[in-house]
Formats: sequence, C-alpha cells, structure tokens
Amino acid sequence: MNARLLPCLCLAVPLCSAPTATRLKDVVSIEGVRENQLVGYGLVVGLNGKGDSKQTVFSAQSLTNLLARMGVQVDPTAILVKNTAAVLVTANLPAFAQPGIRIDISVAAIGDAATLQGGILILTPLKASDGQVYAAAQGSVVTGAFVARSGGSGQTVNHPTAGRVPNGAIVEKPAPSVIPGAHIKLQLREADFTNAARISRAINKKFGINGVEPAHAESSALVAVDMPAAYKTRRVEFLEELENLAIETDRPARIVINERTGTIVMGKEVRITPVAILQGNLTVEIQTTMNVVGSSSRQQAPAVVPQVTVSAKEEKARNVVLDEGASVEELVRALTAIGSTPRDIIAILQNLKAAGALDAELEVL
Repeated sequence: MNARLLPCLCLAVPLCSAPTATRLKDVVSIEGVRENQLVGYGLVVGLNGKGDSKQTVFSAQSLTNLLARMGVQVDPTAILVKNTAAVLVTANLPAFAQPGIRIDISVAAIGDAATLQGGILILTPLKASDGQVYAAAQGSVVTGAFVARSGGSGQTVNHPTAGRVPNGAIVEKPAPSVIPGAHIKLQLREADFTNAARISRAINKKFGINGVEPAHAESSALVAVDMPAAYKTRRVEFLEELENLAIETDRPARIVINERTGTIVMGKEVRITPVAILQGNLTVEIQTTMNVVGSSSRQQAPAVVPQVTVSAKEEKARNVVLDEGASVEELVRALTAIGSTPRDIIAILQNLKAAGALDAELEVL
C-alpha cells in the first residue's frame, strides 16, 4: 500500500478572549490622503548583449528617438543594438510628496530581453492618471536574479526581467493630495456597521462638548467628522489625536483554510451548533502484477499475463459530539481526539458549513 504524505496541521487560535484596543489609524484611512500611481516608458542600457532582439521594433525606435534628441541621426531600420531593453517603470507617489524627495521604482521588460541584470535605466518621466509628469526616474537596476547560459544549457535564479531601483526617482511636482479641511471623512478598510458605530461613539466621547457630537457614521464604510472649533488652526494636531484614538474593533467569525499547506486559522468567535461528526476511512488498492508464463513449444514465445489484485481496507468509524455553543478550543480538541489529519479537518469544516452547523465564514485559499 502506498503511503500518503500529508502536511502537518498548523492551527492558529487566539490565546486571550479579552477584547483588545486598536488604534484608529490601523482600521481607517482619511479620505483624500492616499498614494498616487505613476507609470513611464523608458530604456535600460548596458545589458551586455542580452537586450531586445531585432524583432522588438519599438526598442530600436525609442533608441533612435533618444539619440535624435542628443543630435545623433540614425535610421531605426539600420541599427542592431543588443544592449538595450524597452521597459515600463512604475512607482507609488506618497501623499503630500514634495519636489526633491526620492521614491523607489519598479522596472519590467516589455520586449524579449533575456535579463535586466547590470542595466542602467535612462532618464524616464513618470506620469499619473491625469497625464502630468510628477517624477523623473534614472539609475542602476537591481534584479536580485542570476542568469548563466553556455551552449544548450543554462541556469536561471529568480526573475531576471524585472527589478527595482531604490530611490531611483526624484519628485518634480507636488503630489495631488487633498488637504483635510473642517469636514473629514474616515474610510474603513473593511466595511462593518459595528465598527463604524464604535468609531463614531469613541470620537464623540473624546471630542464632544456640551452635547455636540462631531462624528456620525454615514455607512458601514464611512464615518464623517466635523473638526471641533478648538482645532480650526491646529488641523495636524487634531488628526494626530484622531489617529491614535483607541477603539475596540469587532471582527466577523471567520475560518481561513489553506489546503496546500494544511494551515487552518480560526478566531475565538467561531461557534458550533449541536452536531455529531462521524468520520472513517475507506482505502481501496488495486495492484497489477505482470506474470511471465512459459511455453513448452520452442516455436511459441513465453506470454506475459497481467494479474490484477483488488483489496479494500476500512477503518472503524470515529465519532465526536459537540454540544450547543461549542467553542474553538472544544472543536480543535474534538477533531484531534478522533485522529483527524489536516485534510480530514478541512473536509469536516466544509461539511459543517454545508450542514449549517458552523456559525462562521469559511474562506478557502
């Protein structure tokens, strides 16, 4: 019988059931205060013969345009340069970024270049969605990869056609960020009515004066806040106190399963309704053996006759009963007690969900 190799069970369960306080800045973002994505088209040179081939026509055209701006006139159909690769350059422009600061950029080949290792990105303007240039990128590309080839064999480590240039772009224009005014909107990173209401109450408790409540929840994902009069000239200080305000967040009961690694993560909120679990294992094995049957006649060759053997083995059923309101700890203990493997536990959880006995979201990665 062939043995099955199963991944070991990795189970994460909170050890403490007491609610913990979370900073407001960890669960919300301020409307208008965000990063902006930038993109640009450029050339990477110095690739030691491993750049784009002649089939990638746009890299040759880009090179001739670059040379033309420098006063060198070249016919794009008459050149063959293997040290150049056409690339797309991307970056994230931080909120309120000012001219002169440096940001990291990512570079990826769009032609048939074999690698960007050792290449240098030539000055590339980076534009936002509004078509305006906000940064200029240039520098040595770091791929973290390695390519070695000789004859018909070779070795490639990591991904050689994409890399980064740390601090490779300089901001040329202030980021199009919206400065928070007297009316602020907080966006919940995960929409939840309970959390929106709790955030509103915590802000009103902190900044409410004479019965005036500055915050109210507009939806499960948005909380509106009116800046108190005492902070009209101190907006940054108000936002600092707002971001560090502690609240108790509520999270939905959820079980996350990764069948590939055998990992199961469950929160303390998971509850099991009264249910009985019956688990067994039926193994069917089919083996084919080739037997050589000889012949008494010299003119007839020996024959190969397949012999098929079928065997079945069934383990005794194991069962466990969970009472009403069973917790995660009881569920884990019960499943472990019946000797369930990680795959068995995943199948049991899916069946519990299908049976309506699991009061939690089941997410399979």
